[in-house]
Amino acid sequence: MASLEPLPSQGPLLSIESLSAGYHRRPVVFDVTFDVAPGEIVAVLGHNGAGKTTTLKAAFGLIKPLRGQVRYQGQDITGTSCARHVRLGMSYTPSERFVFPDLTVAANLRLGALMEASRGERNRRLDQVHELFPLLKERESQLAGTFSGGEQRILSVGIALMSNPRLMFFDEPSLGVSPAITQQILSALRHMADEDGRGIVLLEQNVGYALREADRVYVMRSGRIILEESAEEMRGRTHWWDLF
Repeated sequence: MASLEPLPSQGPLLSIESLSAGYHRRPVVFDVTFDVAPGEIVAVLGHNGAGKTTTLKAAFGLIKPLRGQVRYQGQDITGTSCARHVRLGMSYTPSERFVFPDLTVAANLRLGALMEASRGERNRRLDQVHELFPLLKERESQLAGTFSGGEQRILSVGIALMSNPRLMFFDEPSLGVSPAITQQILSALRHMADEDGRGIVLLEQNVGYALREADRVYVMRSGRIILEESAEEMRGRTHWWDLF
């Protein structure tokens, strides 16, 4: 993928400290603290309703935190808009409605690079997305809404990459997707972390999928983080039922 400029420091790419967030002034996430380093895949695991999506929405600027701090590359971005976060180099792919179904695949990808003024740079990003996901080149004139759920999820990753983000958030990438396509997507994310130094946060209910490519794991329950482990430590457990 497109090369990224070196970070100004060796600190975390993202740092969330004592974050509380919710809706209509009612918190559903309490005192969440975690960080993401460049080139790292961090999985946030938990059942539906554990607070994973609310945490990511607050970090990305889709909702304002009630308390706590969000720092990106050392800069305090707490409560600022998601548009600013995109300009700073962040992307967010939701679990549902993540493509524009009435537009072609090519048009969906172009929208991902809407903030990039250089036509040459847009074309370079497109070539790199096509290299990573040849399907999107082969079927670029097809309407996105005619893709299968798994193919739409692949397209959603391509859209995110077109903005050339340094930090990428993915909400339930395996939701409604076949195991083969899920593994293709996770392998692509691993490649982006290793080769481009991108930080990636995966929200997942499916522990097995997440642990295949993650470096570190946080487990959420009832709006709080109850565990932080390396993925290797998590894979070594004989069972996970007691965490959820």
